[in-house]
Amino acid sequence: MKRNSFLTYSISILLCCWASTGIVWAQQSKKDSINPASIVDEVVWVVGDEAILKSEVEAMRLQAQQEGRRWKGNPDCAIPEQLAVQKLFLNQADIDSVEVSSSDISDRVESQLNYWIEASGSREKLEEYKKMSISQIREEMYDQVGDMLRMQKMREKLVSDAKVLPTEVRNYFKNLPEDSIPYVPTEVEVQILTQTPQIEQQEIDRIKDQLREYTDRVNKGETSFSTLARLYSEDGSARQGGELDYTSRAELDPAFAAVAFNLTDPKKVSKIVESEFGFHIIQLIDKKGNKIKVRHILLRPTVSEASIQQSLLRLDSIRNDIMDGKFTFEQGASILSDNKDTRNNNGLMAHEMDNMQNTSRFQMKDLPTEVARMVEGMKVGDVSQPFEMLNKRGKTTCAIIKLKNRVEGHRATITEDFQLMKNIVLAKRKEEMLHEWVVNKIKTTYVRVGERYRDCDFEYEGWIK
Repeated sequence: MKRNSFLTYSISILLCCWASTGIVWAQQSKKDSINPASIVDEVVWVVGDEAILKSEVEAMRLQAQQEGRRWKGNPDCAIPEQLAVQKLFLNQADIDSVEVSSSDISDRVESQLNYWIEASGSREKLEEYKKMSISQIREEMYDQVGDMLRMQKMREKLVSDAKVLPTEVRNYFKNLPEDSIPYVPTEVEVQILTQTPQIEQQEIDRIKDQLREYTDRVNKGETSFSTLARLYSEDGSARQGGELDYTSRAELDPAFAAVAFNLTDPKKVSKIVESEFGFHIIQLIDKKGNKIKVRHILLRPTVSEASIQQSLLRLDSIRNDIMDGKFTFEQGASILSDNKDTRNNNGLMAHEMDNMQNTSRFQMKDLPTEVARMVEGMKVGDVSQPFEMLNKRGKTTCAIIKLKNRVEGHRATITEDFQLMKNIVLAKRKEEMLHEWVVNKIKTTYVRVGERYRDCDFEYEGWIK
């Protein structure tokens, strides 16, 4: 089985695009792309004390072209305005001390990186195009992802009080023409049973020996922990010398936290710790109340093809027992699956919707990619053949799935799809609130717009003062 599967989680990008990490995929001719690095840079806007560069504008333009995204109005005006709005939200996040955990950033980096690897064809092709190693790409993404998550969190905070009444929902849709009523795509409910391939002891020993060597070099004074982290750590924090900002115990992997919170001497390096992400060594920086600041080096062991095949054979045997009626899929998922998120719910997968509520109904686009590919040709009650995928931690796992339910696509009705309709009206209300906030924020923020943009028809009023 070809090892090119991956797990893509839905990423809400409302204001952010990957301004300086645009990637041209394998099917796109590189000669047709724009290289932002070749742009002669200049400051085109200033928002507060933040400058917007011409190279940033061109990078966002390129990214939008690759995604097939269209802008409202003239892109020459809309793109720098979008960047300016981002600056406003980040500025407010700084004022309100809005933070996101290092683990959340790392999770999102790995999810996006897995998507890029799949889209480019392989890790090697991605590294070839970017002219950087995967570790270097991961480091470059870290700050951008952090800013994106902080903006999302800031937006959520600004609209946290938004509410709509049932009568408002009914009135909104009451007089809509039929072709304007939202179409609900096909939704499915899926149960999953996973077996994670075992890492061979030889690979674990190799990783541990490498970490012990790093510890020895630090203890002997040959180099600093932060230097080694920048060079070798496979975590997004490598760019910061492995530093994780002040973090509570609950925000960290339990095994990592147990060791990190017991460190007392900043000069010492911890023992090797195994977490969900891989193997770490940790160094204390500071403690403040119930939070800790540390730096760490993460190395991720590689799963062998033999181990993957062993897990697939094990799942094939489990599937045969299910098909022969020896036990049900639900019983197998509850007892034999190593997926802790679904094991206690008979294997039923769930995800978080935009309104922060969990649901077991997935649109096809929201399913992990390999799961969606299997579901596509299945009937309700079918059990899939074993397949390989990456979990949300970026680890290789193997799975079989059962299609529990399928609701075909249809026009929304107030009786069957009230929550969906409510979400649409609520999203409209939130966008109105955010628009008003941006307009008011512009009034109290220093803004200097380049001459070429002064005749633009902007989405938000007040930029030209």
